[in-house]
Parts: sequence; C-alpha cells; structure tokens
Amino acid sequence: MRLTIFRKLRIVGSLLISGFLICGLFTVSAFAADSRIGFLNVQKAVSSTKQWKTNFDKFKEDFTKEKKRIKTKEQKIKIMLENLNKQSFVLDPDLKKKKEDEFRKEKIDFERYVQDKNADFSKKEKEMTQQILLKMMDVIQKIGKEKKYTMILEQKVVLYHDKGNDLTDIATRAYDRTNK
Repeated sequence: MRLTIFRKLRIVGSLLISGFLICGLFTVSAFAADSRIGFLNVQKAVSSTKQWKTNFDKFKEDFTKEKKRIKTKEQKIKIMLENLNKQSFVLDPDLKKKKEDEFRKEKIDFERYVQDKNADFSKKEKEMTQQILLKMMDVIQKIGKEKKYTMILEQKVVLYHDKGNDLTDIATRAYDRTNK
C-alpha cells in the first residue's frame, strides 16, 4: 500500500511531536532535579525580628498614650452635650445657639483630630514595616545565593510546600545578626 504524502507528513509530524514531548519531560525533570526552591512567610519573618519587636513596643506605647488623650477629649465632648441637653430648655435662644455652635465645632475638631492621628499611626506603621522589609529582602537574597537556591517564594502564593524548605526562621535569625 502506498502512503500518500499527506499521511507521511502526519506520521513524521506525530513522531516529531512525540520526540519533543519526551525530550521536554527529560529537560523539565533535569531542571527540577538541579533546582532548589525555598519558601518564606515574609510577614512572619519581619514581625519576628528584634528590631520589629522593639519598634512595635514603642509604637504600641505611643498608640496607648494617644488613645488615652482621645478618650479624654471624647469625655469632654460628651459632657458638653449633656450640659447642652440639660440647659437647652432654660437657656436664652441666642446663648443656646452659641453653645450648640461651640459643641459642633468641638465635635468636628475632635473627629478631624482622630482621623489625623489614625492616618499618622498608619503611616508610622507602614514606614516601620517598609524599613525592615527592605533590609529583609537583602537578607533573603543573601541566603538564596549562599545556600544556592534557584528561587525563594512567598508561602502565601504556594498551595503546598515541604516544611523542610521553610526559610522563615533562618531569615529572621540572619536579619537579627546583621541588624543589631
């Protein structure tokens, strides 16, 4: 039986594709055998450093002090409102309006103050984290080079990994050694 040119091309093409697939599998398995992949929980590594803990203790102390100031201002506004409500029936309409305006102004100032402080603390926390994170990235790259890792991935983007390849504690200790 004579094979048509079309059949011959199809057979040759099938053989080539099969060959590429088989060679590709060997190439991938050879790559996998030579590669080392590490995993790291960056958030845990950063928040476990001594520098983070020290900075965060100071941050928390400042936050607690500010929270007390806010609570005091809030009490002052509540007292103003209570006094206004108690006196509203006996006060002269002009004086009542003046006290209501004072109360509104105090309340608006208080709300702005709280918003500003929240923004300040959020900014401080972000800066503190960013500063440590940048140094941590240098530490992670150094670990990768020294231990000859092909890549180091964030644990949050991986569905499964061998816990033996978890570099979180190693990165934290290395950071603490280099950033005393």
